[in-house]
Parts: sequence; C-alpha cells; structure tokens
Amino acid sequence: MLTASGLAKSFGPRLLFSGVTVHLTSGRRVALIGGNGTGKTTLLEILLGRQEPDAGEVHRPRDLRVGYLPQELTPATDRTVLAEVLEGAGDLAHLGRRVGELAAQLAHTSGAQAERVLAEYGDAQSRFEQQGGFALEAEAQRILAGLGFQPGDGDRPVREFSGGWRMRVALGRLLLSAPDLLVLDEPTNHLDVDSVAWLEDQLAERSGALLFVSHDRDFIDAVANRILELGPDGATEYVGTFAHYVAARDERIAQLEAAAANQARRVAQTERFIERFRYKSSKARQVQSRIRSLDKLQRIEVPDRRSLALRFGFATPRRASRVIVELSDVAVGYDGTDVLAGVDLVVERGRKVGLVGPNGAGKTTLVRLVQGTLEPTRGSARVGANVDTAFFAQDQASELDLGRTVLEEFKTVLGSRHLTVNPRTMLGSFGFTGDAVDRLVGDLSGGERTRLALAKTMANPVNLLVLDEPTNHLDLPSCDLLEDALVAYPGTVLLVTHDRHLIRSVADALIEVRGGTARWHEGVDERVLHPPVQATQSTHPTKATNAATPGTGRGASGADARRQRARQRAVVDGATRELRRQLRSVEGRWEAAEAELADLQRSLADPTSYEDPAQVRRLAQAHERAKERAGVYMVEWEELARRLEAAEAGASPGPS
Repeated sequence: MLTASGLAKSFGPRLLFSGVTVHLTSGRRVALIGGNGTGKTTLLEILLGRQEPDAGEVHRPRDLRVGYLPQELTPATDRTVLAEVLEGAGDLAHLGRRVGELAAQLAHTSGAQAERVLAEYGDAQSRFEQQGGFALEAEAQRILAGLGFQPGDGDRPVREFSGGWRMRVALGRLLLSAPDLLVLDEPTNHLDVDSVAWLEDQLAERSGALLFVSHDRDFIDAVANRILELGPDGATEYVGTFAHYVAARDERIAQLEAAAANQARRVAQTERFIERFRYKSSKARQVQSRIRSLDKLQRIEVPDRRSLALRFGFATPRRASRVIVELSDVAVGYDGTDVLAGVDLVVERGRKVGLVGPNGAGKTTLVRLVQGTLEPTRGSARVGANVDTAFFAQDQASELDLGRTVLEEFKTVLGSRHLTVNPRTMLGSFGFTGDAVDRLVGDLSGGERTRLALAKTMANPVNLLVLDEPTNHLDLPSCDLLEDALVAYPGTVLLVTHDRHLIRSVADALIEVRGGTARWHEGVDERVLHPPVQATQSTHPTKATNAATPGTGRGASGADARRQRARQRAVVDGATRELRRQLRSVEGRWEAAEAELADLQRSLADPTSYEDPAQVRRLAQAHERAKERAGVYMVEWEELARRLEAAEAGASPGPS
C-alpha cells in the first residue's frame, strides 16, 4: 500500500532521523512512538508527501485514498456539523446533494423539462441507493454520537464550536470517508474517556491501514498491532501490542547492553596491547593493525535507560488541614442554569483523585469551584485551612515567553527561591539536561513546551495540585516522568485526564462527572473508566449520590457525613483485615520471585556465562524454577485480590 526506505531528515545541523523504513499494508495498525522532538510529525508529513526527505524514497500508489488528522486546529466553516462530516463521503455525498437539488427542481418544472429532470432524478436516486447513500446520514450520526456530540449538535454550524470540538468534527469526517490509509497525529488529545474508548473499538475493527501517533498507552495497546519506535538512528519495528513492545524493547536493550559490555572488554584488551607494544619495532605491524581495527570499529549504542524513568524531588509544602475541599449539596452553573447539582464531596489531605466523564459534563466547572473562581448557586463549598493551590490549564504552554531560554523562563516562577535551589537540577528532573536549558522556548516542540509548563507549575511547594489534561502533546517518556512526579508528590492532586494509564498509576479515588452531578468512587473502578453505553449516552441530570458517603441525605452536615464514612471504613476494615494480610504476604513472595527471575535473566544475558556449560545449565534450571514460582504466586495473588474485592463489596452498605 505505502512503502518508504532510507528516509532521513535534518533541520540545520540537527539530525532528526536517518535510515527509516516503513511498510504500511491493509490490516496493519502501526503506532509511531518516540521522544518529543524526534520528528514523528515530520515523518508523517514526509510519508504523505507534504515534506520532502533529505534522503530516501516514498512509494504511494496513485489510487491510494489517504485520510490525515493533523494536530493543528481545523479552520471553522459555516457548514453544519453533520454536513461537514458527510463531506467525508466524497462523491457519494455530492450525489446525495444532487438528488436533493433535482427533487427541488421537480416542484418548479413542467412539460418536457420535467421529464428530463425526472429521468435524471431517477438515475441519481437509484445510484445513491445502490451505494448505500440512504444509510449515510445514520452512519454520520452514529459517529458523531460516539465522539460525544449531542443529538441537536449536528444542525449547528462548525464555527460555533471550540477548537477541540472542531477536531472531533474533522475526525468524524475521516472515519466516514473510510480511506485506504488513515494517518492520525495525537487523535486522543481532545477526547474524553468515553470517546477514547469508542474510538478504540472503531479503529481496531478497521480493515485498511492505520498509522497513528499517541502517548496514551491504553489506546495504543487496544488499537495497534505494530509499534514503530523512531530515533536518530532510524526506526525499530516491534510486532504486537504495546505490552509486547515493552517486553521486546527491554529484551533488546538487555542484549545490546551485553553486546556493548563484551565489545568494551575487547576494545580495552586491544588498547592495552597497543599501549604496551606501541614503541616496540618488532610489534609495529600488529600495533598498526589493531589501531586501524579500532578506527573502523562501529561502536554499539545502547539506549539511555534514564530517559525511560526520570524522578522529581519536591520541596515539602506546609501542612494543610485534614479536609482540603468539602462540597455540601452544591449546585453550580452559569447564567442561571445549573451545570451540576446535588453534589456532596469531601477530598481529604494527601488524596490523589482523578476526575473523569464526558466533555461538557462539568469537570472544568467543578475544578473552578474548587479553585474558588466560581461560586455555588446553592449549598456550600469550603476550602480547608492553609491550602495552597497550583493549577495547570490545557493551554498553559501557550503562555510561555518564546523569546526566553528554558532556564530564564523557569526562573520566573522561583522568585527568591532561585537562591536556595538549583534550577538546573529541577529542570533536569523534567528532562531538560545539559545544553537543553539554554535552548529558546520558541525552538521547543509542543511536547517540550508542555513539559516546561508542567515544571513551572510544580516548581514551588504547594499542597493542592490541580491538573487539567496535562498529558496533551507529551511523548511516552514525558508521560512516565509526569507519572513519577505525581506519585512522589507529597500533597493532594485533582487530575482531569483521559489517559487511563495515568489515572490507574496515580489516582486512589475517582470523581465521575456525568448526568448533571458528580459522584465519588473509592479506588479506581474500571467500570467508571469504561462506562456502559447507556451511561455514556445519558444526558438527564440526576440527583447526586456520593459513593463515598452512602446513607447520608442532602441535609446531612459535613461532620455527620465524615462520621458515617468513618463507621463504614471500620466495618469494611474489620471484614477484610485477614484477606489483606494474606494478600500482602503473597505479594511479597511474588515480588521476591520476580526479582530473582530478573537477576537470572541478567546472568543469562551475560556472554561470559556461556564460557562454563555447567553454569549455564544451573542458571537455566534456576530460571525455570523461579518462573514457575512467580506464576504460582501470581495466580494466588489474583484469587486473593478477587476475594478481597468481593468481601469489600459485601461489607460496604449500599445507599439508603
């Protein structure tokens, strides 16, 4: 379908990539991954013919139908949302409009002209029906519903919608067009959890070729059957899902490390020989031969593991009150219309809470209420004592000064703290090391700017961190970095994101914003991240029922609600204490077996181990035993976890 070989691209002295080979055929769903600034978008545009490579060739059949969704906003049009999506049907959509025009003409013609119009109308209508045209609008409406549009939105002009919703319209148009090759650059950036889950199903069922860039691990794992990792030295392809890619990448890095260590030993031996006999005339020929061999030697490059897992150390914020935010029977909205009503929530110190729900349901409204920039229309919203808040907005990166260096821009938020902390060390924790801190902000990629904006947000000690879609435009290593930072963060976190992997890794509770209310869920429930269809399509506001405070009515005081929750926690804790003890014990044995397995794998990857056949046999036998033990403990852990979940559900009283 599309093939490319030997592709290379540079910008000035900076090499983006070289030696890249790509094969896209029907049924291949390829996720293109790589760090910010490695040239993923550039490679897409080269494959599409929008840029020329410095070297290499791209072969595209003339009749290849390609659909492309870029990261940039699509221009607004006066067409309605439905009409814009229907444009994706191309000739069939034009034929449908012609059928409508001819039907209108029939009402105003007579005689011989009417006969001619009628004949053309009959022919056009017949072709439209044969090509499935009458099902076209229903399919467009189905796609729009899956992308989060409400039933009446199809008749509204595209220009009335924000940039994120216009991107959804463009995506809907592409899906309706069903091209041979679909190319998507960060398609989930403007989607909510519901729409991402829907899009996964649509793309996984595609019969054509798909090439996409994404930082969403769950999305990649659900859609891709191949991973293409882009770097300066080319692109490495891994067959399978993202989970297969991680395992294969780690194995490849281990093999490279072993080969590089072996090569380093041989080089050291050669260098010692050269140094020892450099001035002996009888050894001159051998010395020169070895010098030439070192000059020609192609050194084995090993990927830097540090780029896969960076860490951030936070300054200790001042201690806030136990209750960070308390909402009691809150209603809130705009211009006399409630967006949320009947909300009862308590967020306590140290909790890390994910806010999930469809776009437009009120997540941002709830965040503004917590920040104090929006007052409730009914009920009370109280922020605890000594609560210091930092907020990261979706468009935070757009507020950076493009004329400053990274270091200069970062120092603007430190104030007098730059005298007591090392800003270079702090920036290094966010991936800006060495000369990178001296680059102009205007020269950074979109993901690098987002990373700098995050570093600024998290630079000063605060005890409440509110993040609104922080992973947009980040690459996978940067998402790992953010995950590490949030796990290490000593304060309270409210996290609005569609990235389900980040939610699972960071959050210990969820607030589901849906149907005109907000509902608390203790823990991370997959049923909330993947809600049933009837829940995602519900548009009628309902009275809030706080899962964290069952049995409390609308008029219950905050103190009564907290006492009720304490009693419920005590009941659950007593009923599940022994199971949790067993689970921790098995988990410890499982982790020990996994650690032993990792040590044995490293020994088996060491080429020197194979100098002693008996030692290799012992290592292999020990490896099999450790693998078997780890498997037994894993099964035991899963069974205990299932029993614990059932016991907790049985011990938790339902809402009264």
